Amino acid sequence: MRWDIFCKVIDNHGDLGVCWRLAVQLAQAGESARLWVDDASALAWMAPHGHAGVSLVDWSDPAAIEAALREPAPHVLIEAFGCDPEPALVARFAARDGARPWFNLEYLSAEKYVEGLHGLPSPVFHGPGAGLTKRFFYPGFTPATGGLLREPDLLQRQSRFDRAAWLSARGIAWRGERLVSLFCYEPQALGSLLAQWAARAEPTRLLVTAGRPAAAVRAALPADTGALSIDYLPPLPQVAFDELLWSCDLNFVRGEDSLVRALWAGAPFVWQIYPQHDDAHHDKLEAFLDTAGAPDSLRRLHAAWNGVSAQAPRAPDAATLADWTVAARRAREKLRQQQDLLSQLRTCLPPGIHAPVM
Repeated sequence: MRWDIFCKVIDNHGDLGVCWRLAVQLAQAGESARLWVDDASALAWMAPHGHAGVSLVDWSDPAAIEAALREPAPHVLIEAFGCDPEPALVARFAARDGARPWFNLEYLSAEKYVEGLHGLPSPVFHGPGAGLTKRFFYPGFTPATGGLLREPDLLQRQSRFDRAAWLSARGIAWRGERLVSLFCYEPQALGSLLAQWAARAEPTRLLVTAGRPAAAVRAALPADTGALSIDYLPPLPQVAFDELLWSCDLNFVRGEDSLVRALWAGAPFVWQIYPQHDDAHHDKLEAFLDTAGAPDSLRRLHAAWNGVSAQAPRAPDAATLADWTVAARRAREKLRQQQDLLSQLRTCLPPGIHAPVM
């Protein structure tokens, strides 16, 4: 089966991260995945070795588009986040006989409207795809949604993970202190948390991801770091980023892709949601915290971290982290009982779709 996935990069750590993970999982399942992307530069560190079974089309290069159009039309079209696929490819896709599934892969949300919209048809009346029908596919956290991306062997790999060896291999001099990972934008609450960790008796080691998080820490770091140690990490491939989350006692994540990976890590985490100009992200954040069964103390830190509340953030102590760990593992187990996103996509394919397209 040939799958074409279309992605226009808005936040290359999120949109492209989700699409690359989906393409890789398709390849691992024996499918052929072709990823059309307008800016693949982040894959140089996100997936430096590529993946067998996944091919890239530089959507900004007319020659690359022409070469791709000389290949067989796909069986399945994935339009990620309403990005409007290449018109010439859509025209070829529409010209084929038989069922031609076209999924509009939407953004992740825990809001209730997702259950009502997931799977709904959207007939195409104009343009090269006229006569086709898209179907909305909403990732989500309940059985009435499209689920979350999850590799079949994810939890087995995690159970074999040796964090001391992983940290040592990266030159991180861990001596048993609390480990906190940081992948964020520029939260105003960051300086307060850094100062609290520096002033506490128990040591904290902060593992800071490259780019904006590293710049934010350097700008907010107190003069006296006290009990706070900091390691600035290089850009991490997706697999290594997952392992970073497995290594830590508390993870700060941002956007969509890293939220899902933090959920599968089963450790406490704080999510910085992508801000929207009309503050619509506030309701989205609350809906997620409800779904995740977040304790009140974790809700308060989320509110401060996301600028929803003016209340000062409070760094968790050992007892609070223990409560958050119970909630995180409960949420992970609940999600494990649900079918993963790729399995749901494949069950949505109409009968006869496996027949070759000539």
